[in-house]
Amino acid sequence: MTSVPTPIPSRTQYVLEEIKRRILTGRLTPGQALVETELAAHFGVSKTPVREALKTLAGTGLVVMSQYKGVTVRMVDADMAREVYDVRLLLEPEALRRTVSRGASLDAARSALTRADEAGDTAERSLANREFHRALYLPCGNPLLGRMLDEVRDQAALVSAVAWASSPSWEREAGEHREILRLALAGDADGAARALHSHIGSFVERAFPHEANQEGQE
Repeated sequence: MTSVPTPIPSRTQYVLEEIKRRILTGRLTPGQALVETELAAHFGVSKTPVREALKTLAGTGLVVMSQYKGVTVRMVDADMAREVYDVRLLLEPEALRRTVSRGASLDAARSALTRADEAGDTAERSLANREFHRALYLPCGNPLLGRMLDEVRDQAALVSAVAWASSPSWEREAGEHREILRLALAGDADGAARALHSHIGSFVERAFPHEANQEGQE
C-alpha cells in the first residue's frame, strides 16, 4: 500500500495569502495597480500563480480586473461600505444569536480577543479582530450562513483597513468586543446579538459620517 504524500501549500495559495495580507493590512492601498510581472519577481514565482491568485481575489471582491486599467486593489467608498456592512447587519447578529443559543464553545473568540489586545502592531490586531468575529458566527449551526458571511469577510476587512488608516478607533472597538463576548459567555443570546448589531452599524457610520447623515435625510 502506497502512502499518500502530505499536501503542501501551492505557489498560487502562497501568493494569494501574501497579496491578501498586504491588502488587508494597508500595505497595498485601494486603487494601487497590481502588475503580474512585478509580483512574480517579488515572490520569486512565474506569472501563472500570480495570475491565478489575482483571479481568486477578484472573485472575493478585493481586487478589480479591468481590460484597460489592469488589476487594481478595490476602491472603498460609502456605497461599497454600506453594501458590505448591510449584509453583515442582516446576517451576523442572527448567527451569533444561534451560536449562543445552542451553547457552542466561544474559546476561539476569547483567544482571538486576547491576541488582539496583545497585538504588537495594527496588522496583527486587524487579523485577530477578523478571527474574533468569525469565531462568533461560525459555530452557529448553519454552515451555509457561515459561508455567506465568509464571502463578505475580506471586503469588510478592506473597509475596516481604510477606515482605521484615516481614523483609528481600535480602543473603542476593543471595548465593544469585550462587551459582546461577555454577553455571549453569559448566555444572553439576544443581548449579544443586539450589541453586535450596534457594533457593526456604528462602525460604518463613524467611518463615513457625512454619507451616513445624508442617507438619513433622504
